[in-house]
Amino acid sequence: MYKKFLSVSLLFSAFALSGCFPFDSEVQRWHLAQQGSTSLSLSRDGRFALISTNIQGIALWDLQQNKKLADFGSQDQYHNSVITSYISDNNRYAITATTQNFAVWDLGWSQSHGLWSIDYATIKDVAIANNGTDVLLALSNGKALFINLTSGRRLEFLAHRDKVNSVALAANGRYALSGGNDHHAYLWDTRSGQIIYSFKHSSRVNQVALQRDGKFAFSATDNNDNNDNIIWDLTSGKKITQLAMKVRYQTLSSARFSDDGQFLVTGSPSRRVELWRTDNGENIKDWRAEVQPGARPTTAVVYDVAISPTGNVVAGSSAGYAQAWSTD
Repeated sequence: MYKKFLSVSLLFSAFALSGCFPFDSEVQRWHLAQQGSTSLSLSRDGRFALISTNIQGIALWDLQQNKKLADFGSQDQYHNSVITSYISDNNRYAITATTQNFAVWDLGWSQSHGLWSIDYATIKDVAIANNGTDVLLALSNGKALFINLTSGRRLEFLAHRDKVNSVALAANGRYALSGGNDHHAYLWDTRSGQIIYSFKHSSRVNQVALQRDGKFAFSATDNNDNNDNIIWDLTSGKKITQLAMKVRYQTLSSARFSDDGQFLVTGSPSRRVELWRTDNGENIKDWRAEVQPGARPTTAVVYDVAISPTGNVVAGSSAGYAQAWSTD
């Protein structure tokens, strides 16, 4: 079978500013799906977007070139909706998931590495390592499931006592961070399942993130009345700071650290995109994601966020848009 190789650069690249918008410091906008999306994930540098829709299926975009690189179609034969996805830290692989199955994709060769089913729980979140074979699943039965797809090795992390909502995986696949309804986030070793740090919260943990060098972790709850969105020092397991939230009861739907760990960018189910300092939790800037034309209600879920090499904040949402804003 002929395989068309897509040249996917893994080097940092500056954004080409092909369009300007006179509000909110927006420097570029991409309308990737006219009908909106069920999931959208960004590469770490904000260059690539993997978007899923109920009509067209899964597609890969190069935002720098404003070009669609590949159409993967539906994940399974039943055309089930993809609800979550993740692009590996090196931009080479991606994982997408419906509530009952997940697929791994080689983005360089625009091909699937297989489809796997989960028949005893609902998938809530996914992550994949740089090798394309180590994957991590958050499951509704209270387990975080680590799988090596080459060897078939499975490790069920059983510390959670309720639904696991969010997971993050180190680029080398060695360490995992999971957060759940049991008010806990755990940093743990994927080789042994041993807990390294336990982070206690006042309510359900619905979002977690790892800084790529292993310096920091972030865990957030769905009840910000207690300001329980915390940045942790992974050398000591101690709290560094909490985010100075402006809106009470705001839930976060996405979060990512800058490469150097100095900043954290977050997205919410209510269009908010915000940039924070990691040393003191100070809010630096905030923006609003675009809504789908004619949509009711007039809102959008911010599925993923990133910080580009030039310092722009990039976000992708349920409205089918990706947007970039200047932080200057």
